[in-house]
Amino acid sequence: MTRQRSFSRRVLYLAVALCAAAASIGRPAASATEGIPTEVLRVCADASLLPFSNDRREGFENRIAQLIADDLKVPLTFTWWPQTIGFVRNTLRTRQCDLVMGTAVGEELMQNTNPYYRSTYALIYRKDSGITAKTLADPSLQGARIGVVARTPPSAVMLRHGLINMEPYQLDTDTRAHHPAQQAVEDVAAARTDAAIVWGPIAGYFAARQQVPMAVVPLMDEPGASPFQYMISMGIRPDEPDWRHWLNDFIDRRQGDIDRILAEYHVPLVNADGTIRAEVAEPDGYRMADYRSPTPPGLRGAETVGATEVERLAKAGAVLVDVLPTPPKPVGLAADSRWVPPPHRSLPGAHWLPNVGYGAPSDEQEAYFRTGLETLTAGDRKRPLVLFCQPDCWMSWNAAKRAVALGYQSVKWFPDGTEGWTAAGHELVTVEPEPNPVFSNPASKVAN
Repeated sequence: MTRQRSFSRRVLYLAVALCAAAASIGRPAASATEGIPTEVLRVCADASLLPFSNDRREGFENRIAQLIADDLKVPLTFTWWPQTIGFVRNTLRTRQCDLVMGTAVGEELMQNTNPYYRSTYALIYRKDSGITAKTLADPSLQGARIGVVARTPPSAVMLRHGLINMEPYQLDTDTRAHHPAQQAVEDVAAARTDAAIVWGPIAGYFAARQQVPMAVVPLMDEPGASPFQYMISMGIRPDEPDWRHWLNDFIDRRQGDIDRILAEYHVPLVNADGTIRAEVAEPDGYRMADYRSPTPPGLRGAETVGATEVERLAKAGAVLVDVLPTPPKPVGLAADSRWVPPPHRSLPGAHWLPNVGYGAPSDEQEAYFRTGLETLTAGDRKRPLVLFCQPDCWMSWNAAKRAVALGYQSVKWFPDGTEGWTAAGHELVTVEPEPNPVFSNPASKVAN
């Protein structure tokens, strides 16, 4: 009973330990080819558990499940059940559904896929509280009233640091009526408590939705203490090896899309070595240098989209704009040598406007971009525009931001670009730069 409780919300309502074990499911083994959905993808989920899932499909697990269904080319349905004691028994075991979207690696009620993200517990506090802590050992936490969900790893670690002024919240609860970890965040925002330590996805999501500025500090594991960090996988029945292999391949191919969705929900992510993955903040202006480096998860005034959304938008008539710069001539090439750049491969139907994504484009480049968009949209500022280049490419971010500034009302930013497109199983085609009716050489700059 205790073991099942600790994993009923897979670390989420905040599993006590990863060493849990459970009785075998006790069903005759199925054939090796069983499991991969061919008619409909049925997902076991909680109808009221944001940021993970709800019956309006607003959670990040809802969105990742939709990616899987789209990849399988089947409809998506959900079997709703509160994620508390009996969740797996009443859903996956009874074959009411075929996939649980989030479970801690090592949980044995289900067969685990490879992990698709790793997160950690997080400390949260109001930025105006006077607390400045980056670890639980920080003196500014001494005496603070700190909320914590009962029987979760932080409660034991807090005692090691003399943090005894705890505000407890219930672990096992009916999510149709109570959301204790969410309440812990809201109590900090309302100054009913000074701080709280909750599972990172919950901390990041609800802290971003409070009316007061909140600090979210992802926590590192401490030697000799209960771990804060857990790898999260998907869960399936143990007699479906082909389904597991398919899902592992999906995770490998679509990790960029998954990470993008997690970033939108402010999920703290942990690297394989246990370090916290830094989230890139959105700047107020344009990126002016180091254009090939990690980008923010979003862009104010534009919608961030993945390969599935781009495919749908393209079929609906959106304009696809590739802004990857032209490649520079090889270093050491003689001045009188003729150099032919390699063919540029892009999305089918895309229009290539190279060298328009600089933070401070030349007048020539700015005019090329402005007139190019006007021509491609026939002057319709409401027509959807999808701007992209490659992953970790600020050129596309700058270009999308500039399109918003030019008054385009349906700007979509595709940060995964051509690599994300091919990872989703799509082909690229060779494209040529769009002609420039104003200037003759829009490629007067090359990317650094």
